[in-house]
Amino acid sequence: HFCCLCVPHTYAAAKCDEALASPLPHTAFTSSSVFSSGYTPGYAKLNRRGGAGGWSPLDSDHYQWLQVDLGSRKQISAIATQGRYSSSDWMTRYRLLYSDTGRNWKPYHQDGNIWAFSGNSNSESAVRHELQQGIVAHFLRFVPLDWSKEGRIGLRIEVYGCSYWADVINFDGQGVISYRFKVKKMKIIKDVIALRFKTSESEGVILHGEGQQGDYITLELRKAKLLLQINLGSNQYGSILGHTSVTTGSLLDDNHWHSVVIERYRRNVNFTLDRHTQHFRTNGEFDHLDLDYELSFGGMPYSGKPLGGGRKNFKGCMESINYNGDNITDLARRKKLDTSSFRNLSFSCVETHTFPVFFNATSFLQLPGRASHNTLSVGFQFRTWNPDGLLLFSNLDDGTLEISLEDGKVVVHINVSTASRNARVDLVSGSGLNDGQWHAMRLVTKENFAMLTIDGDEASAVRSTSPLTITTGGTYHLGGKLLQMHPSKHRSFQGCMQAILVDDQPADLHAVEKGTVGAFENVSLDMCAIIDRCMPNHCEHGGRCKQTWDSFSCTCEGRGYTGATCHTSIYEPSCEAYKHLGRSSDTYWIDPDGSGPLGPFKVNCNMTEDKVWTTVMNNLPPKTAVTGSSKERRTVLQVNYSASMDQVTAITTSAEYCEQQIAYSCQKSRLLNTPDGTPYTWWVGRGPGIQKCACGIDRNCTDPKYDCNCDADHSQWREDSGLLVYKEHLPVSQVAVGDTNRPGSLAKLTVGPLRCQGDNNYWNAASFTTPSSYLHFATFQGETSADISFYFKTSAPYGVFLENLGNTDFIRLELKSPHVVSFSFDVGNGPVELTVHSATPLNDDQWHRVMAERNVKEAVLQLDQTYRASQLAPAQGHTRLELFSQLYVGAAGGQRGFLGCIRALRMNGITLDLEERAKVTPGVKPGCQGHCTSFGMYCRNGGKCVEKYNGYSCDCTDTAYNGPFCTRDVGGFFEAGTLVKYNFMPEAFAGASRDSKVVTLQLTPHEVNLTKEEVAFSFSTSSAPAILMYVSSKTQDYLAVVLRHNGSVQVRYNLGGLKEPFTIDVDQRNLANGQPHSINMSRVNRSISIQLDHYPPISYTLPEASDTQFNQVKTLFLGKVYETGHVDQELIERYNTPGFVGCLSRVQFNGVAPLKSPDRQPAAASPASYQGKLVESNCGASPLTIPPMSAATDPWHLDNTDAEFPFNEERVIPDGVNRDSAIIGGIIAVVIFTILCTLVFLIRYMFRHKGTYHTNEAKGSGESAGESADTAIIGTDNPETIDESKKEWFI
Repeated sequence: HFCCLCVPHTYAAAKCDEALASPLPHTAFTSSSVFSSGYTPGYAKLNRRGGAGGWSPLDSDHYQWLQVDLGSRKQISAIATQGRYSSSDWMTRYRLLYSDTGRNWKPYHQDGNIWAFSGNSNSESAVRHELQQGIVAHFLRFVPLDWSKEGRIGLRIEVYGCSYWADVINFDGQGVISYRFKVKKMKIIKDVIALRFKTSESEGVILHGEGQQGDYITLELRKAKLLLQINLGSNQYGSILGHTSVTTGSLLDDNHWHSVVIERYRRNVNFTLDRHTQHFRTNGEFDHLDLDYELSFGGMPYSGKPLGGGRKNFKGCMESINYNGDNITDLARRKKLDTSSFRNLSFSCVETHTFPVFFNATSFLQLPGRASHNTLSVGFQFRTWNPDGLLLFSNLDDGTLEISLEDGKVVVHINVSTASRNARVDLVSGSGLNDGQWHAMRLVTKENFAMLTIDGDEASAVRSTSPLTITTGGTYHLGGKLLQMHPSKHRSFQGCMQAILVDDQPADLHAVEKGTVGAFENVSLDMCAIIDRCMPNHCEHGGRCKQTWDSFSCTCEGRGYTGATCHTSIYEPSCEAYKHLGRSSDTYWIDPDGSGPLGPFKVNCNMTEDKVWTTVMNNLPPKTAVTGSSKERRTVLQVNYSASMDQVTAITTSAEYCEQQIAYSCQKSRLLNTPDGTPYTWWVGRGPGIQKCACGIDRNCTDPKYDCNCDADHSQWREDSGLLVYKEHLPVSQVAVGDTNRPGSLAKLTVGPLRCQGDNNYWNAASFTTPSSYLHFATFQGETSADISFYFKTSAPYGVFLENLGNTDFIRLELKSPHVVSFSFDVGNGPVELTVHSATPLNDDQWHRVMAERNVKEAVLQLDQTYRASQLAPAQGHTRLELFSQLYVGAAGGQRGFLGCIRALRMNGITLDLEERAKVTPGVKPGCQGHCTSFGMYCRNGGKCVEKYNGYSCDCTDTAYNGPFCTRDVGGFFEAGTLVKYNFMPEAFAGASRDSKVVTLQLTPHEVNLTKEEVAFSFSTSSAPAILMYVSSKTQDYLAVVLRHNGSVQVRYNLGGLKEPFTIDVDQRNLANGQPHSINMSRVNRSISIQLDHYPPISYTLPEASDTQFNQVKTLFLGKVYETGHVDQELIERYNTPGFVGCLSRVQFNGVAPLKSPDRQPAAASPASYQGKLVESNCGASPLTIPPMSAATDPWHLDNTDAEFPFNEERVIPDGVNRDSAIIGGIIAVVIFTILCTLVFLIRYMFRHKGTYHTNEAKGSGESAGESADTAIIGTDNPETIDESKKEWFI
């Protein structure tokens, strides 16, 4: 919606390519020196052979320059250089300076640096450079940096461009131009304001307009930055403020031209300074800028009164001022505008007479002063980014004077040594003086007096009246000094100085330049080449930018991002990603778009056996009471979440499924049965709903005449509740309640948390099956910062993951060999390649993670979060990655194609949809199988990894564990008389049941006679004796593990051949002490190994007479034996009564887990059953199978202080607690449990009319999407006919 703005100097931009230097006379060319008469600068024209064939200076050093006077200001688009004709003289690298006046030079900038152009490699070929940033200048200077090694500096040049003309107005700090509107009040919906300005002042109002309603627009300089303030109006209560403030640019008081364009359409604004554009929207709700009378340029409107608010008028020059198509400068020249406030209106730029000096790290400037004098006076202005540096040094007759910058403060040290005594004076003033702004310093010393003043503030001047007598030495070194003369602890000054006063006399820097006064080294005279490396700010995501003279750095602490420019998120994108790092359920920070604009936020991650749930909480308390609302004045409850709406949307967009519970409890508070069809109450999500409750669809409402329980309008409590499952419409952000104002009318509202499951982005994958197959996407946009991350899986030794090309720029990620991943790119400084070497082969058909990042500071390549390579970007050079081709994934120009899988490919925070593109691409298949090779290690304790299309799950069926990683113990609390029974040979073997395969999970008929057993379990108890485990058979063979009367464990084997069972007393200690204990036992033929707790295993051997075969294994008992066949009567009599009381967990016998879901009643289909009371518990015996990351090093854990890892689910009973207290505690627990069960039964009976449902919202309400919230929720007339797969029940 923006119109084109044609400023005069842009008309010929397309054709601005005339040769400007060749037609000039000889006198237009000047230089620092001349080798001899045939080498004068007038011969330095491209392709000319006059004189000696070009210019050469007397000395080939870094102080030489060639200057061109173009006759008037010209627009310059390109430059070309050539060596001296038929010689060995040329320059290989150079800088370009430009100026309007032949003074105060400005170096040409590109990519945030003072640009060094590449020159020539011989004397004949011309090298041309297009200027990315077109410049306007009257004078140009070419400054050689390097030259031919065989010869000297030799140069011929050409300058390309076109003529330039603009109306200029000089603002003296008093005058203001008033642009009066044709009508008294203007209501402006669109603005285009353009102008160019130059100034040496850091403060000043450039334009201002305001209206009586409070609207305004102001553009002003503040601390040499450009500040735009705009207000399109605040609302009448002031709750929504319209004030908007945006800052851009820096160091704009350099007395060089800067161009500004402000384009506004309604609330959208483009704010452009020197071709760098910021886009923003104004605050508030209004679109029009309401201004009264006038717009003023150069200051606030002139009223004859003193200027308020401390705002200064602009002092400097402006040109080409355009406002909505009117040329303000031309109107002022033709006296069509009010310029009466000017004392003397000038249409030419009045130049300032400052003479800046630029110091680098090895510079110094030596100036003469008064010698042998007892008064010393020095002063100058300086600007720098460095906190430290030597500003001035002087050898006094009898001591030294040192003025330095230390930690942003000016520090003066005066040391005087005489025969009688040593005197020292130290003065410190100012703070934060390394902010890039000009600061003035003045020091005056007399006898017994010294005063230091910063920025002319006499009130804060620092004085010393210490006894002091000095005699000046007559020579001053600024910015540094010859080290052999007097070593200093201070580094040299890097920055600019101007307005230098030595002993009350301005320094004659013109004479210094000519070499007649003083001396200098590595100093650039008449220019200040300061650069603000934090503008534009390359630190992303709110990172703080700090700079020195040479570089910048970003501070990312507390932002959730890392890297040289705070680009990369330190958090995983979803709960799914955390699960696949082996993490368990907890609260985590996630960042769904990685390096994108969304910040990280906290969610609850619940890792279940087969799903991963992400939960986002809201701030609405359960059963929030609502009263006093009517249909005319509804109560609107805002539902705010622990994340912003954009963040929540990122979760729902990538999730496979989302749900949110909503419940409305009512007492004479209706929902839908209104006379006019508008509902009393509704919720607002991200889409429409339909007008029916779940009980209406299920046809089980309290009153069948209505579609909601609440619509029956009963005085008893009723409830309508349900599950909203259309993730496109979630979450619920508001609920409007409208029927609680009648007597006895009450409502209580509950909005549950948003729960989402799965992450499609994390599993978005493609399989490349042929070497020539690839996917193509739109060009990758990553000019100044780019990050790429993905997972790959291959068995091939090499292949290109992805590639994107430009003219010469490119970016490529590649598997170069089975051990090497490569990241290569070129941004214009030549190709760069980073490689990481893996110790193990990468073509092992397992998932590997690659992360690559490239920004203006560095490039980084990371593999599997283990191997890392990085390389710093060059200090000078190109920084923008300019790509034009499509992005190819899986190949590079058809070469070295990748074979295998690529998954979760994310570039600058955006996940590429590989699956969708793979569906229509030959040689590429959507999805990828084989996740278990990578993630199977997370399935612990014998759990089997099961492949899924999106990931994997752990099958814990054949283990004594449950949980997503088979790490949660399965156990039970046994009361006296409780037993668990597992049948190995039920009657099903005779063919009575078709489900016999379920019964014999591990023990097929061939294995019923055993020669080896593996037994493992944990137990805790405070009572003995007891039978822990008993395995019976159809013969007299058995195996038993018992707890004897003294609490020690005994193992009994009876396999036949012996008169008495073979008995092993495992340990003499009392293990019935309430503590958890574990037993691991194995037998192979005669060899038995038993391990108790964490003690070393002990080996035993069955006697030679004993049989080694456990014949016809029949039943396993836990806790108590109840066997109809043969049993060891002595064992039963001594240990079976009253039965085991305590906890058993992790029970396994040859791969069978009898405590896995035993049935209350024995059934043919289920081999496991129990009798008595069995309460699920893990008995506090769970070992830490996944060690937790230490809280100090875990970046995902929320609270790094006092972090506790839950070792057990139940508290362990300490030693010495007697048996009676445990029994009493058990009785109390049973009583409380019985009372709770009774209460639950009563409540269910009382509220048996409540409706519960799966609520759905209709998707098909497109026609109402643009209407108000009141009408958007009214859906179809006949909800009964809704397709079951596409409905969302509505409250």
